[in-house]
Amino acid sequence: MNQYEIAVIPGDGIGKEVVPAAIRVIDTLTDIHGGLSFKWTSFPWSCEYYLEHGAMMPEDGIQTLRNFDQIFLGAVGMPNLVPDHVSLWGLLIKIRREMQQSINVRPAKLLNGLASPLRDPEPFDLIVVRENSEGEYSEIGGRMHSGSDEMAIQSAVFTRKGTERAMRYAFDLAKKRRQHVTSATKSNGISHSMPFWDDVFKDVLKDYPDIATTSNHIDALAAFFVMKPHVFDVIVASNLFGDILTDLGGAIMGSIGIAPAANLNVERTLPSMFEPVHGSAPDIAGKGVANPLGQIWTGKLMLDFMGYEDLGKLLLDAIEHVLVSGIKTRDLGGRATTEDVTSAVIEYLKSCG
Repeated sequence: MNQYEIAVIPGDGIGKEVVPAAIRVIDTLTDIHGGLSFKWTSFPWSCEYYLEHGAMMPEDGIQTLRNFDQIFLGAVGMPNLVPDHVSLWGLLIKIRREMQQSINVRPAKLLNGLASPLRDPEPFDLIVVRENSEGEYSEIGGRMHSGSDEMAIQSAVFTRKGTERAMRYAFDLAKKRRQHVTSATKSNGISHSMPFWDDVFKDVLKDYPDIATTSNHIDALAAFFVMKPHVFDVIVASNLFGDILTDLGGAIMGSIGIAPAANLNVERTLPSMFEPVHGSAPDIAGKGVANPLGQIWTGKLMLDFMGYEDLGKLLLDAIEHVLVSGIKTRDLGGRATTEDVTSAVIEYLKSCG
């Protein structure tokens, strides 16, 4: 029996509802498999924790997390209690940076049983590989002066190491899929970092002669996500461009509420962190109507990364079965509760065991 230690951070809002739901689903899946189990250890780090302690996590929080195999995160943010830049940089981004989770992976797929807002879309199944440690989300910059003379400077940082690492991950992923990588650029408007990005992409693709490539400016690429998402396989993008594209990917699926994400320490020297794309949704928190499918799909990404792709596939099959059955929360046009959806996924998994 392979047992894994998983750190659980439900976080804020609906995270406290969908994380326990996803854990029940994953435990059902491991019971069926019989060869692995997860030991879940929960931490109360959140905006409520911040109000009590003055920090989103304790000083030794990162050191504590280093002792786990992976991190399973719910949602971060309650802007009515704590400003977003405080909550995100104090927990989510802090973990990403200090755990060296340099790659963010987010799939978008036309799921069976879920209607896309696109009109008659062809089936699409794409993955965005987002550089997760630098780029436009650097901390270099500042504000000065006041009044009409006030100014702000924000510097983007692109290193060859970080850029190439993201691109090589994208190419290696494409080798297992449909053999195509698209680069998101904007070298016709951003005169230094994006030509650098393009140059690194050209250097990397030389090592992957069997992979077809395309380079699209981000504005056109966003339009293509709407007009023809089926043509894409793997897209590699900078931190900001990847962040925007993946929310759009969730939207064309039918709901950001079902989109998953993985923050990967590709060297596997530290834990990776798995989180849904949706936020804490304080307007529906505590009502029992949150959609757990994003958190459950996030569990699939964790299983895949840990080498249990067969279980990950079964989990995605269960999600699609429930959607086809019409058991949907209200964000998808249904009336089901969080518990209804969770129980339906578990029932399907047990029927497969």
